[in-house]
Amino acid sequence: MNVEEEVEKLKVEIQRLGTKQEDGSFKVTFGVLFNDDRCANIFEALVGTLRAAKRRKLLTYDGELLLQGVHDNVEIILKPPASASATATATATA
Repeated sequence: MNVEEEVEKLKVEIQRLGTKQEDGSFKVTFGVLFNDDRCANIFEALVGTLRAAKRRKLLTYDGELLLQGVHDNVEIILKPPASASATATATATA
């Protein structure tokens, strides 16, 4: 599986496990992602996939390297799709 495929699958898993926010983003903690059986079966290197998605500015979280146990409570926020955030902005200004 290539990096782009893994990042797309990560987005799906964050949406499945996370909580949708008012702005269309999804929030999940690293511990929830790391300890999920389905994610464990999909991602050989979850931390690497998270870093790739962060570099592509698709999600955000504090820090560079997340470690299981130590960073379980770090919130990972999947940014809303560009069209969703544009719609939210247009609706808010109308």
